Amino acid sequence: MKKLMLLSLLVIGSFTLNSCNELQQVLANTSQGGSGSIAAGLKQALEFGVSAGVDALSQSDGYFKDQTVRILLPEELQKVDKTLRTIGMGSLADEGLKILNKAAENAVTQAKPIFLSAIKNMTFSDALNILKGDSTAATAYLQRTTSSALQEAFAPKIQESLSAVGADKIWENIINKYNQIPLVKPVEANLTNYVTSQAINGLFVKVGDKEKEIRTNIAARTTPLLQSVFAMQDSK
Repeated sequence: MKKLMLLSLLVIGSFTLNSCNELQQVLANTSQGGSGSIAAGLKQALEFGVSAGVDALSQSDGYFKDQTVRILLPEELQKVDKTLRTIGMGSLADEGLKILNKAAENAVTQAKPIFLSAIKNMTFSDALNILKGDSTAATAYLQRTTSSALQEAFAPKIQESLSAVGADKIWENIINKYNQIPLVKPVEANLTNYVTSQAINGLFVKVGDKEKEIRTNIAARTTPLLQSVFAMQDSK
């Protein structure tokens, strides 16, 4: 009985070791490039997703015209928007919204170098986890590794943009008019922090959409490298 158990353990151990060695050999190509490189393929997919997301949102009204990422008023100011429209000042409310989205649009170009740095530093373990992960695992990797840097890069640009187009004065006008309405509770909001957060969230939505497309749509895998790597995912 003991011999049988020992034999079983040896067989299992040998199988596990061989499986790990095979996986290591497959993934070892990550440092050599070529169509078999998992890391290279995932990096390329991320670069495509980043470029697609940044390019789309940096177009004129890139945020404002896209319903999935349009920046609306923060919760504490939504009643301002509703009240202004109720009393016939909808055009003023629209102007305020467009300015918030324009500030995000002006800042989003700051994301590319930050994203590319994170992609360049992707490790063997990162690549394996992403390939085995869900439909937005690569996007989640970027969120973990770039969010702080994006916050630091976006905030000054958004503040500059809000000031350059007179947003400070416009929002001061909007909020002052709202606060003068009888019986309403006065409102204050840090719009720079809010717009920065919303701009980054919207960017990750677009990057995630591109990642899902590459993972699920063979036609979106436009290079031999992408086709090779994500064929492995399809066969899981």
